[in-house]
Amino acid sequence: MNLIDMERHAQTGATDFVAERFATLRSAFAAAPYPGYIERRDKLRRLREALRRHAPDCASAASVDFGVRAADETMLVDLLPSLLHIDHLLRHLRRWMRPSRRSPELLFSTNRAAVQYQPKGVVGIVVPWNFPFYLALGPLATALAAGNRCLIKTSEYAPHASRSLRALLADAFDEDEVCVVEGDAECAKRFCALPFDHLVFTGSPAVGREVMRAAADNLTPVTLELGGKSPALVSRSANLARAARRIVHGKTVNAGQVCVAPDYALVPREQVDAFTAAAAHAFEQLVGAGERYTSMINARAHRRMLDLVDDARALGAKVTVCGPVDNEGRQIPLHIITGVKPQMRIAREEIFGPLLPVIGYATFDEALAHVRSGERPLALYWFGTDSSERTRVLRETHAGGVTFNDWGWHAMNHSLPFGGIGMSGMGNYHGEEGFRELSHAKAVFAEHRWFPVELFHPPYGRAVQRAVLRWYFGSRA
Repeated sequence: MNLIDMERHAQTGATDFVAERFATLRSAFAAAPYPGYIERRDKLRRLREALRRHAPDCASAASVDFGVRAADETMLVDLLPSLLHIDHLLRHLRRWMRPSRRSPELLFSTNRAAVQYQPKGVVGIVVPWNFPFYLALGPLATALAAGNRCLIKTSEYAPHASRSLRALLADAFDEDEVCVVEGDAECAKRFCALPFDHLVFTGSPAVGREVMRAAADNLTPVTLELGGKSPALVSRSANLARAARRIVHGKTVNAGQVCVAPDYALVPREQVDAFTAAAAHAFEQLVGAGERYTSMINARAHRRMLDLVDDARALGAKVTVCGPVDNEGRQIPLHIITGVKPQMRIAREEIFGPLLPVIGYATFDEALAHVRSGERPLALYWFGTDSSERTRVLRETHAGGVTFNDWGWHAMNHSLPFGGIGMSGMGNYHGEEGFRELSHAKAVFAEHRWFPVELFHPPYGRAVQRAVLRWYFGSRA
């Protein structure tokens, strides 16, 4: 099927088209259920080379979808991480594929035990709009490394990026290896209801619940990356200006439309004003006039940001606006919000934009209690030099991942797992943990030809059986 036919089917959201693509992939996997190292390495190399060729077109497409998104930003935070991910897989794939030898129980000495990592089959990947390349190519690369075939559902909110991604993948793969489908929310529901062997979803917790419900009918295992209110905890031992700049950077990359962006800052109460001033100064340095500052993805997201600010103001918050709001271009400068109250929407909802609530705390215990009182976030950031506080943050809070003295970089280091916990998601698709997740760990026990297993067969009560039970249970056996 050519690209024009695929686009026509994608736009109509035809059920038979999605099912047909899935059936093609399932049939191809059944014909070749265990691709070897050379074949997997070849697929990753093809993906890497296609990514390099298509990167400029992808960056241009993202700019069109967002209205304003600097090509350099797409290259640095959407496409470069994809390349780094693929390179990491290529470096470690041979070792990860090897069966893992295990020790049999003493009772079964002289036999052999191992774990073989087997491809699962066809993996479904649901891609969001905010990073339309990295959040497609990252799970895809891991799935291919694990020996699977993939069906990808892209977001209707990023149609130009979706078409660029489809062209990139068509350049690298046949349709029975990797296929992209487009469509609206109804198409996504049908997609998630297919009997995949694994399903990877990135998006909101509300939609994540629906994905799990759809997958449950087929008992499809899921990996969910869902975001949440990721705190940035600034210690009294921190360099305040440096912490402010790095938190603001997290709020300006992609205009804060990042699942691991700092959602709010916890700052010592006596430093709130100084932090606010430092954050405003950092925004001016980082963004300047803002001609290339990323827009909100659509009018609905733009309106939501303004509504969150209006709600906070109405309930008594002080709002520091760090630049002009461009309603026509959907650009929103950093808004620093102090005097935050629990009933405000910004205190309850994941923000996903350039609004920074700053909450003062009196003691470190109070700050930790605030973090623990909410749902477990996808990321947690701590700024400071006090090693005892650092240790307490790791031991006394839960988050999908942690970065100290900066934001987000744990997600770009592909030797580390990446995923959530609780309401921020489950599972991983980075690092060795991701490879294991998208593989089936098959237990293999090989019995020695002369092993006397019959000694454990009925009739029970024989001497060897009694001796074994006495050894393990003592006189009670």
